[in-house]
Amino acid sequence: MTLLRCFGLLLALLSWSAAHARGNPLQALIDAAKPNDTIVPAPGVYHGSITIDKPLTLDGRGKVTIDGLGKGSVIYLKTDGAVIRNLHLTHSGESHNDIDAGVQVRGNFNVIKDNIIDDCLFGIDLQQSENNIVRRNRISSKPFALGQRGDSVRLWYSFNNKITHNTIDDSRDMVVWYSRDNVLSHNTIRNSRYSLHFMYSQYNEVEYNRYYNNAVGIFLMYSDGVVVRHNHIAHAAGPTGVGIGFKETSDLVIENNEVLYCATGFYIDVSPYQPDTTNRFRGNLLAYNGIGVRFLNDWKGNVFTGNNFSDNLTQIQVGGGGSANRNVWKGNYWSDYEGFDLDDDGIGDRPYQLFAYADSIWSDVPYAQFFKGSPMLETLDFLERLAPFSDPLLLARDDEPLIAPAAAKPQEAAIDG
Repeated sequence: MTLLRCFGLLLALLSWSAAHARGNPLQALIDAAKPNDTIVPAPGVYHGSITIDKPLTLDGRGKVTIDGLGKGSVIYLKTDGAVIRNLHLTHSGESHNDIDAGVQVRGNFNVIKDNIIDDCLFGIDLQQSENNIVRRNRISSKPFALGQRGDSVRLWYSFNNKITHNTIDDSRDMVVWYSRDNVLSHNTIRNSRYSLHFMYSQYNEVEYNRYYNNAVGIFLMYSDGVVVRHNHIAHAAGPTGVGIGFKETSDLVIENNEVLYCATGFYIDVSPYQPDTTNRFRGNLLAYNGIGVRFLNDWKGNVFTGNNFSDNLTQIQVGGGGSANRNVWKGNYWSDYEGFDLDDDGIGDRPYQLFAYADSIWSDVPYAQFFKGSPMLETLDFLERLAPFSDPLLLARDDEPLIAPAAAKPQEAAIDG
C-alpha cells in the first residue's frame, strides 16, 4: 500500500470519527464513500444537515429519516449525477433568506425521487441547476400561514429539468423563475397558494397536472412560449381565485384543460404582450366558474376555438367598459346560446353574441361582486337585459357556435415514470 493511499484512508477515518463525535454518522458514511457508491444506511433517524459533494446514491429504502433539527436545509446537494431516494426528510430551518429546504440542489443530472419531505420550509430548491429529475416526492411545508410558508419546488435560472408525479399539500407556491425548457407534469397540488407560478420563464411545458383548492391554479407572468395542456384545475374560489392567469405573456398554447368551480376561469392582463403574437386557446372546458374569461381591459390577439363555456355565471367580462370582440371567437360551445341547428351540421344557425349592459351593477361597483349570483342581483341583471336604458356593448361574437359541447380529448394515464 502506497504512502499516499494510507494518508487518504487516514483522512477518511478522521472525517468519519469527527462526524461521529458531532453525532452525524450519516455524514461520515457520505464522506468516506467513493464516487458512484451506493449508500444504504441502517434503518433509523439521522441528524442533518447533510452535504453531498460527490456523485453517489443515497437510498433510505423507506426506513431512514433525516431530521434537520430546525437548522438550515436537511440535505445540501452540491454535485452532479447523484441520486437521493426513499428518504424521509423533515424539520428544516425557518429562514426564507437562506431558503431552508428539504433538499437544496446546486448541480446537474441529479435524481431526487420517492422521498417524503415534511416540516421543511421549502421542499426542493434548484438554483442554476440543469437536467435534474424531481419525481414522485410527497412534499409539505411548515404549519405556517399561507404566505409565510416556503415553496414546494423552486427553480431559479434552471434549465431542462423534469418535475413530475409529485404530490404536494399545504405549501406556498411551485415557482419557476428565469428558467426555460423545463417539463412540469403529472403533479398533484392541494391547499396551497399558487399551484404553479412562472416569472420571466420561456418555453416550458405544463401537462397533466391536477390542482385542487389552491388560491390560484397557474399564473404566467412575462413568460412566453409556454405550453399548458391537459391540466385539471378546480376550486380556486377565493376572492382572488383564478384558474389560469396571464400577465404580459405571449405565444402561448393553452389547450384541453379543465377549469372548474373557480372565481375566474381565465384571467387575461395585457396578453399577448409582444407585437404580432397570439395566444391560442383550444379545446378547454370552463365550467361552473363565476366568470369564464376575464379581461383586465380591452385587448386583442387571443384566439379561442373549440372551447366549452358551460354554466359559468358570466361567460366573459371586460374591465373598464371595453369589449373582448377584438379577439377571435370561433367554433366554441356556449351553454347560454339561444338558437337552433336546422341544417343539423353541429353549428348554430345564427351567431352567438354576448352583450354588456351599461347599468350592470356588479361590473361597475366592485363591492357588488360579493352579491353576484344572489337572487336580488340576478333579478336586476335580468331586468336590465329585458329593458336596457341604453344600447348594449357587444362583448364577443362567435359566428360558428357549436350546438353541443365539443368532445373532450382523452386524458393520458398518469404514468409513474
